[in-house]
Amino acid sequence: MRNLSQQDIKSFQKLVYDYYYKHRRSFAWREEISAYRVVVSEIMLQQTQTFRVVHKFEQWMQAFPSFKDLSQASVQQVLSCWQGLGYNRRGLALYEFAKRVEGEFGGIAPTDEMILQTFKGIGPNTAGSICVFAFNKPVVFIETNIRTVFIHTFFKGQKDIHDKQLLPLIEQTLDQDNARDWYYALMDYGVYLKTKLKVSNKASKHYTKQSRFEGSRRQMRGAVVRVLSKVHTISYDELSELIVCELPQNHHDLYNVLSDLSKDGLLRFSNGEISLY
Repeated sequence: MRNLSQQDIKSFQKLVYDYYYKHRRSFAWREEISAYRVVVSEIMLQQTQTFRVVHKFEQWMQAFPSFKDLSQASVQQVLSCWQGLGYNRRGLALYEFAKRVEGEFGGIAPTDEMILQTFKGIGPNTAGSICVFAFNKPVVFIETNIRTVFIHTFFKGQKDIHDKQLLPLIEQTLDQDNARDWYYALMDYGVYLKTKLKVSNKASKHYTKQSRFEGSRRQMRGAVVRVLSKVHTISYDELSELIVCELPQNHHDLYNVLSDLSKDGLLRFSNGEISLY
């Protein structure tokens, strides 16, 4: 494990904070902080670029302003509001998060990262980010922009960098007194490195290029959920006709896609009739 000197840590923190104080990004979930708003934003930001989340976040907060409001909604209402973000199972995970908070925790989100990891769709990094941004707890986690900062700063010219090599450095440089602003600063600096200096994460062992959306199974899944969010029940033949009209170049098997969505808990598929839960 690489150990940084106190001077190295201070210099690194100064570099990141100096950029942040001049170029801090403003988002609704940063300006008005609550556990609910943080949970919503963190789940929305999984696998989705920030600019796509900004408007959807505002729509979501108008439709479901609290864990209680979200827990009382229907699946159809939730997935209808989620449309445009993709990966609909995340919307369902957020819905189930709210129901569990209301049912098991008296409407108050847990502050313990290990408990948060027991929630569907919440892995170690999302649990860590919730602890940091909702409760300002100095928890170690990593995401793509943070990964960019540490690889660029400490591993220039190297390849196949594993997150296990980055996490000890993230822990050593963590601002214990103000974890929330520190992680905001890291993320904003990471975005700067990517957009202005064209730094990529290709040196990361975890780097993968997102597959093409057009013609993909993911595209068909999204189209199915989009149709079902507008109707109560539809026959298999009717749905098939709509999907063929909307996605004429997508040749994935609709039946198998419906079976997968059913296994994921997104829809009922029985006796030729399909509906959202």
